[in-house]
Amino acid sequence: MVVGVQVDPEWWSSGVWNGRPIGEFLQRRDVTAAFRFLHARGVSYGKIAALVGVSPNRAAEIAKGVRQVTAYEVLERIAVGLSIPRPTMGLGRTEDAGAVQDASRASGVGIGAERPLAVEGTSVEVSGLARLRLELDEALASASVALRHLDLIEEAAGEHMRVYPSASPQVMLSLLAADCREVQVLSRRRQPAAVQARLSGVAALLATMCADALMRLGDVAEARRWYRTAIHAADDSGQARLRVLVRAQAAMLPYYFGDPHQTVAIAEAALAVTPTASPSSALAAAGRARALARVGATEQARSAIDQARRMFDQAGDEDTDVAFRFPAKRLLLYLSGTYTWLGDTGEAYQVQDEALRLYGGAPAVPIDVALIALDRSMCLARDRRATEAAATARDAVADLPETQRTEIILTRATDVASAIPEGNWRGEVAALTDYVRACRERARSLGTTAALGP
Repeated sequence: MVVGVQVDPEWWSSGVWNGRPIGEFLQRRDVTAAFRFLHARGVSYGKIAALVGVSPNRAAEIAKGVRQVTAYEVLERIAVGLSIPRPTMGLGRTEDAGAVQDASRASGVGIGAERPLAVEGTSVEVSGLARLRLELDEALASASVALRHLDLIEEAAGEHMRVYPSASPQVMLSLLAADCREVQVLSRRRQPAAVQARLSGVAALLATMCADALMRLGDVAEARRWYRTAIHAADDSGQARLRVLVRAQAAMLPYYFGDPHQTVAIAEAALAVTPTASPSSALAAAGRARALARVGATEQARSAIDQARRMFDQAGDEDTDVAFRFPAKRLLLYLSGTYTWLGDTGEAYQVQDEALRLYGGAPAVPIDVALIALDRSMCLARDRRATEAAATARDAVADLPETQRTEIILTRATDVASAIPEGNWRGEVAALTDYVRACRERARSLGTTAALGP
């Protein structure tokens, strides 16, 4: 022990760091937390460096989270120098280390060197097994990503989800690509299960945002592939919440660009993940209701509406504009589509009015408001108010920023025009079709939408 420095061993059993027992950090071999814990108790980083036998610069890097300690020999030195009980850091008992060191000295072989575990005619040596176990512990604890680095990756994903609803899909895809590449590199290396689960969770969110952006642009095939990747990553994370969320989001693709029967199947797969109600399960139920209404399954759709409302009442989300959250206004967005396809225009108008009130006059998620307006246009068309329907649909598209007049919106506006009998295709209706055509051409020239093929 360096003169003038006293590390009380009791600190490691009773101390608290960031509101949690320091022992939790030691179990994860979080040396950064241990160094900061001591520094907060008046032990300088220079003195910590002297205690554990590293340079002051390296001790400072470890404390900042820039450098991660994974080498078993260094972890042992830290435990001894800072009076941390070896089992607390999963380093085995003190006598185990002594046995290995004694055996190594007697044979002239170092701990990390190659050495046979058995001698002809004898059983496996106890000291050899101890060495093997220590080295296996080191391999299992090794990681190529510092916990603080992982925190920063998760924070970046969270920031993407905050800006995603109001940003253009093309801008988001360029931002998401860099983080996807970083997570890809880290996931290719061997990581402890807890670290890999967090990486997979981030990958699921990033992939879902990529898929959703591609869906908005109308690139159906690529969006489908990214949704598959997102589901794979969510399953690998082991988080039921993410597994439900990603499937609920993936169910939207065939609703807008495909067979709504597939939406029903994917939503039901999401609901089957866990019986626990959550905002994501309410989203899945609402998406299922809307798709059932679109395929004409009236009674099933009404039952699904009840299920979605019930789940939302049990676990509804707070009012927020963050991507993949499911507040009341988004529930109403889905119910707007459901009642529209059911032909219950009176109920649809009421739901749409309430949704628009919640989104406010300057909505942070303009695409949601546009989709609600397009639902209203469909209701107006069903009520034989063709001119008003066409004008409302045109305004819904025109009110969007140009970079958000993407294929998902233009296809829905085309649906409105198709719902109006051809005998009424004049005036506002003709203007709507001409405007949608011009927007599609403009979007393609800007690279903000994708061709759907023949």
